[in-house]
Amino acid sequence: MIPACLPPRNVSRPKTPPPANACDTHAHVFGPAERFPYTGDRSYTPPDAPLEKYLGMLDTIGFARGVLVQGSAHGRDNSAMLDALEQRPDRLRGVAVADAEISPADLREWNRLGIRGLRFNHFFRDGQLHYRGGVPPTAARTLAPVMAELGWHLQLWIDVRDLPETIPALKSLGLPVVIDHMGRTDARAGIATEGFQSLLRAVGDGWCWAKLSGAHRISRDAPNYPDARPFHEALVRANPERLVWGGDWPHPRVEGEMPDAGHLFELFQMWTPDLATQHRILVTNPARLYGFPN
Repeated sequence: MIPACLPPRNVSRPKTPPPANACDTHAHVFGPAERFPYTGDRSYTPPDAPLEKYLGMLDTIGFARGVLVQGSAHGRDNSAMLDALEQRPDRLRGVAVADAEISPADLREWNRLGIRGLRFNHFFRDGQLHYRGGVPPTAARTLAPVMAELGWHLQLWIDVRDLPETIPALKSLGLPVVIDHMGRTDARAGIATEGFQSLLRAVGDGWCWAKLSGAHRISRDAPNYPDARPFHEALVRANPERLVWGGDWPHPRVEGEMPDAGHLFELFQMWTPDLATQHRILVTNPARLYGFPN
């Protein structure tokens, strides 16, 4: 049986709003299923989370901009996300999923609609890919020339335990790389592991980006996730010019307590007290990475 996900919580309004043109760089739209069906070979069934609900979440927190990431429940059918981008080109950009069979013409059309990267899946549990419907990073070898032509990046869903062995192949592609959710490892392992240290070096060297997202995915200590804070702070020290933030709404297949995206943003503010650094991560960096106007 395919497990069903809980719906997201009502979003609280942060005490201090984000700066003008701030961007939430990691969220998903799902459905509505009668219009955009979920793939039969999926790992979970999300609640319908259409564009209107996502925009309501952005408005509550105070974000002017957002980046949608293709969720695996829709597999390689990016229609729901592309429809959202077409409706709000002023406000949204996207990261799609595609295999090596897609045509360059399709990728160029997606670029016109606001896609700015492709997401690949190298996240394993017990030796198996944890999410069905993703594309392995080996497919990027075929897609890299057109991605480079379009100025796109490669987004990678990976536990940093497996990052060191993938770095040579990633660097050989010559594309910017964005790592999801601070490396999506278990926070109990701490920041001294070989995998997380390799992420810090990659971010510090500037060829790799990381998303300051997913505190609720690396930690089980809700709602404040104190054991995730050292990962966040270490990445900020490594290179704040290669970081972006995302809330991960509507938090599909969350393990543990359902988070409040507004509270997650308040944790970002608390863990990043310098206002100039906040502005860089929330405004300047995503504008450059996703092609929003200055």
